[in-house]
Amino acid sequence: MRRGAASSTLVTGDTTWWRDAVFYQVYVRSFTDSNGDGIGDLEGITSRIGYLDLLGVDALWLTPFYPSPMADHGYDVADPRDVDPLFGDLPAFERLLAEAHAHGIRVTIDLVPNHTSAQHPWFTTALASPPGSKERERYIFAEGNGSEPPNNWVSAFGGPAWTRVPDGQWYLHLFAPEQPDLNWDNPEVRADLERTLRFWLEHGVDGFRIDVAHGMAKPPGLTDMDPRIIEAQQRGEDVFATDLRTDPRWDNEGVHDIHRGIRKVVEEYQGTATVGEVCVHDDERFARYVRPDELHLGFNFRLLQAEFGAEPVRAAIEHTLAAVQDTGAPPTWTLSNHDVSREVTRYGGGALGRARARAMLLVELALPGAVFIYNGAELGLPDVDLPDWALQDPRWERSGHTQRGRDACRVPLPWEGEAPGYGFTSGERSWLPMPEQWAGLTAAAQLEDPDSTLSLYRQAIELRHTDPSFAGTEIEWYGAPEGCLAFRRKGGGLTCALNTTGAPVPRPPGKLLLASGPFDGDELAANTAVWLTA
Repeated sequence: MRRGAASSTLVTGDTTWWRDAVFYQVYVRSFTDSNGDGIGDLEGITSRIGYLDLLGVDALWLTPFYPSPMADHGYDVADPRDVDPLFGDLPAFERLLAEAHAHGIRVTIDLVPNHTSAQHPWFTTALASPPGSKERERYIFAEGNGSEPPNNWVSAFGGPAWTRVPDGQWYLHLFAPEQPDLNWDNPEVRADLERTLRFWLEHGVDGFRIDVAHGMAKPPGLTDMDPRIIEAQQRGEDVFATDLRTDPRWDNEGVHDIHRGIRKVVEEYQGTATVGEVCVHDDERFARYVRPDELHLGFNFRLLQAEFGAEPVRAAIEHTLAAVQDTGAPPTWTLSNHDVSREVTRYGGGALGRARARAMLLVELALPGAVFIYNGAELGLPDVDLPDWALQDPRWERSGHTQRGRDACRVPLPWEGEAPGYGFTSGERSWLPMPEQWAGLTAAAQLEDPDSTLSLYRQAIELRHTDPSFAGTEIEWYGAPEGCLAFRRKGGGLTCALNTTGAPVPRPPGKLLLASGPFDGDELAANTAVWLTA
């Protein structure tokens, strides 16, 4: 495992590096634009590897950079074994991989196995082939009920999950119509995924983040959804926050055989790992995904979904730990990603939201297991209130302009300067507009400020890597005032205390390692967390 920014080479013999790694998610479109077209690319990421080394992260997770018509900004993949010219080419990816490895940073990439692009050669051939043909068997085509689709399933992006083709059949797409679902009962589909895995593993990637890892398998008969789930989705509630055990679209038993197949291939490449996007809200069902022959890691979203309060945060931690306690897999923690509102905004916005986000960072990094940081969180970026004309997320159109989608958390990162562009691009505009008010949030402005959010991240990650008090894989809880929580790392002795109230409280005993906000030695300020040792 890499330990802090002083490391300059990859520790190739560490085959379990992923168990306590700090991953950094790079949303490729929004990280750095190297050619002035306003869209981030692979060369842009390579140019920032020194920054990522300084930050101290252990591994990257890159969002899709494959050839795609970009109906869902790359999650509609037309060729999973190449690079879209928008982002560069294979040599550019190889340079990025080599530079990251030279700095001791591993690289994992997004895998999108649930669906392809509608422009994938398989799907265009399927549309040109008759019903019942082997070409259509790679996807999920079905006869309708007269003029109605085969069942009542709805898309995660809004609207029906079925689209009718000219010969009368319907095809399934759990996301946009431009993202037809694959038929995982088809051996050609499984063989093609294995080919994709080996392609990138042979190029030297360190693992995969698996998109919609609870999807892929479909139930026999394609039974109808509970109408209450459809109604909840139409109200704009999180599509994955309902009781998934009643939703036939997700978490079907056959998905585990798919993950076993992936694990079998990955095991042939020493030191590589998989992490799945597992959106299930039952600890026992979550545990099934991280059994020893399935995923190495499963994203558990409980901490991200918890409100800022001592009770919900503690409950999220306890559920996350309980979900993996009998599996041998470590827990995972994240506060944001490219699909959800940024933590600064979720926790109240402005100075309050930033203080709470800083406090939650210390909670997250104090916990045993793997941590995932979304690019821009280390700068304390909030969501951006974008004008309607700028919105590009397919949810905006598919919902009839009732759901604004995820663009607010995907605005490009500000690196330097005083005006929009901020070193992200040399072009006249970025793919999503950047705010006029971000000059004080640029990486350059924060690097030399010891009180900045970026400096807090750097200090916290370095301590997590180097301080012996972070040893141990278990925690124990301590008594704390109402509205507060405190836990200790068993084995190392680190104590983390969080005050979610609006007033200061007496602070626990111990020597101060780090505080997320003002700390006078006797009291723990409101909306603040601290790390303490004996």
